[in-house]
Amino acid sequence: MLDQTTKRKLDSARQILVGKVPDPKAQVEQITTALVYKFMDDMDKESEELGGEAKFFANGFSQYAWTKLLDNKLSGQERLDLYVQAITNMSKNPHIPQLFRDIFKGAFLPYNDPRTLSLFLKEINEFNYEHSENLGNAFEYLLSILGSQGDAGQFRTPRHIIDFIVEVVDPKKNETILDPACGTAGFLISAYKHILKTNKEKPLTPDEKLKLMNNLAGYDISPDMVKLALVNMYLHGFPEPKIHEYDSLTSEKRWDETFDVIMANPPFMTPRGGVVPHKRFSIQANRAEVLFVDYIIEHLNISGRGGIVVPEGIMFQTSNANQSLRKKMVEDGLYAIVSLPVGIFNPYSATIKTSVLFFDNSISKKVKDILFINVEADGYDLGAKRQKIEKNDLPEALQVITDWKNGKKNPSKKVFWVSKDEILNHSEVSLNYKTYFQTDHRGKSKWESVKLGDICKIRTGKKNVNEGNPNGKYPFFTCAQNHTYSDVFSFDAEAILIAGNGDVGTVTYFKGKFEAYQRTYVLTDFVNIEPKYLYFVLKNTLKDSVLQQKLGNTMAYIKLGAIQNFSFPLPPMEVQKKIMKKIEERENQIKEYENSIHKLKEDIKVKIFSE
Repeated sequence: MLDQTTKRKLDSARQILVGKVPDPKAQVEQITTALVYKFMDDMDKESEELGGEAKFFANGFSQYAWTKLLDNKLSGQERLDLYVQAITNMSKNPHIPQLFRDIFKGAFLPYNDPRTLSLFLKEINEFNYEHSENLGNAFEYLLSILGSQGDAGQFRTPRHIIDFIVEVVDPKKNETILDPACGTAGFLISAYKHILKTNKEKPLTPDEKLKLMNNLAGYDISPDMVKLALVNMYLHGFPEPKIHEYDSLTSEKRWDETFDVIMANPPFMTPRGGVVPHKRFSIQANRAEVLFVDYIIEHLNISGRGGIVVPEGIMFQTSNANQSLRKKMVEDGLYAIVSLPVGIFNPYSATIKTSVLFFDNSISKKVKDILFINVEADGYDLGAKRQKIEKNDLPEALQVITDWKNGKKNPSKKVFWVSKDEILNHSEVSLNYKTYFQTDHRGKSKWESVKLGDICKIRTGKKNVNEGNPNGKYPFFTCAQNHTYSDVFSFDAEAILIAGNGDVGTVTYFKGKFEAYQRTYVLTDFVNIEPKYLYFVLKNTLKDSVLQQKLGNTMAYIKLGAIQNFSFPLPPMEVQKKIMKKIEERENQIKEYENSIHKLKEDIKVKIFSE
């Protein structure tokens, strides 16, 4: 837990910088550089107090010692000049570890104001170095104020989401662990803490702890993120963090390395022109999120486990790369998908809808289904400030996944299982659970269910439609509830029409000549079903189902696959006719009631104006 005094000091340091360094990320970099500078001097003092010598500020670099930097005899400008010389030359200091040289690589002061620097260094001087949890928490807090972490679609993963993923994956003390897009090393530090916590009864020996630290590795393409990750891990007790500036998607240098555990929240955004990956990926793609998932699958050991945050589009987008990736995931380790609510990345992004994919090659070989969990709340509201709330589906999700890993299905309103065979047989290999579950108003049925695409021909209207003519001879059906008219016709049949965009899911029955817009699905050539019966089934049940699967922001639409895969119980023809007869009787009653209501309303009007 971060103590309030340390939090106040960090906030004060940021406030001093904000006038000269408005970018939060640049503020964090300046504080990081200054803290490491101060801590090296603290360690030198500790060494001297114990009878040793200064290790960091020795020989030609002794002039840069923190104590000399804060000497009251220096003028403000002299202090600024000395500080600039120190941070720009420190990466060449042969007396400091490579880790520290990497941290100071490219360091600079982005302002030229002696007073601001003096106030800032005075605040930093309040910190004292020690390998303590509090110091690590202080840096975690510092990182938490970051907004967008660069221009590549990286967003800071909320701590509780990282911890949830780590708990599900459950890394062990002897396992190798990788985050190939590590950012500030949140997943790696959470994994480290998790392993220490799960070994509390028999704490790790110093050798085991050192081995664990060496088993944790992270890559990031951004040198700024690498620097922050190095400091973050160092402050959490890692003497030599294994963090590398490395592009996991375009470089082959580390391709042959494999790991027991991989966890990541990789960049969602693909740069303009796409990624140009090397040739060893099994999925041919230029989208970063597709390639990262493929990378993780490729780099897990035979019994490896993984958890990865992905944009929701991976579940249903129809490109060849996405479909190939989904097929590979189902066949190669995927066992659970947790859908997270929109707004989980507030305040960094309010519109990103994400899911977490969980891989375990051992479990996947034993089960025939994929587990889907729909998390609606994560313990925080979905506004910009992300205030804590009571509703939290994550503990239940963790329990359901734990049970599933042990071969037990724990049913819930938010939990679904879909067979791998059904997913692989789907025309688009969809991993959107809504594709396989419709809202059911019918309760249980003794009749076997059929898919709509198996009992009729489903076509779309014309691309170049007649714009509609009020005096035309033929009905013209579009995405609206009411049709207009046309002078030409595309179909001459008994048909059911379904609006594919706009008023998605609206159902119409028609028999005769008509024209249909290209976004209208036209059902004809019915097999073993009365068209009028099918019309009533779809009219009463289809819309709720397709609304769950609609796409698009400005104009909603539904894909052909969602219509084809809509399923419902199909009774024999004689039963259909009996049902139809009852429905027609009820409709006639409704018409009689409507006529009576209309007559009563007219009577009311007459009385109002005649009395």
